[in-house]
Amino acid sequence: MTPRDQLLASHDEFRRLATEHMTYAQRLDSLTEQRYLTEDETLEEVRLKKLKLRLKDQMESIERHFRQSVQNQVA
Repeated sequence: MTPRDQLLASHDEFRRLATEHMTYAQRLDSLTEQRYLTEDETLEEVRLKKLKLRLKDQMESIERHFRQSVQNQVA
């Protein structure tokens, strides 16, 4: 089981962030499927990309701390 899988199974905040990230990704996919975007949709696309990146950074931080704690327990 990967650290990400372990966190998804046991860490509520990580699971919440992953769900939110997936929701943003799905909305972005639906926007990119459109041939033309309105001005509002273009702004939404930019906003979603920024939010998605922020969530990814938070998830990576949690995963990094998790890996460090696992390494400390083994050592």
